[in-house]
Amino acid sequence: MTIYTGRGDEGKTDLRDMSRVSKTNARIEAYGTVDEANALVGSVRPTGYDDVDEKLERIQNHLHVVQADFANPDPDEDAPVVRADHVEQVEAYIDEADEELEPLRSFVLPGGGDAGAKLHHARAVTRRAERRAVALADEEPVNAEAIRYLNRLSDALFVFARLVNKRDGVPEESPTYD
Repeated sequence: MTIYTGRGDEGKTDLRDMSRVSKTNARIEAYGTVDEANALVGSVRPTGYDDVDEKLERIQNHLHVVQADFANPDPDEDAPVVRADHVEQVEAYIDEADEELEPLRSFVLPGGGDAGAKLHHARAVTRRAERRAVALADEEPVNAEAIRYLNRLSDALFVFARLVNKRDGVPEESPTYD
């Protein structure tokens, strides 16, 4: 079996319900940007910290659910959808990481060590995925839990970036506004 089909050669693709849409469709933009965020999360693993890596692996699986959710304009009861417990799990990850961190007193420049910088990059792309999802929701019904998930995930990736930078001994830098 070959990976290429040629079905997308004219700028169209299939949604989960097999309807054909333009590759610039808001739904495609939303789940395509989630895919980009997922690839960036994958690029940071392994971070060197098993606890963080386990959370990131779980998050990558969640992101596949987000993609499936956005790819399906009319989900049935068996379709993968983002649920409140997905959001709650990410909130628990944030709370756990926050216990190890000093309280945030100012904005932080994105960067740090290799893992921290990659997590900041994944955070920024996750924010873009959230904006694409909100744009989609402006046009048609979307699972609100999926948008909440992306909002919370960007917070989690920020906290994970701070955490691995701390563990790596990389100090945080604040903007100087000069």
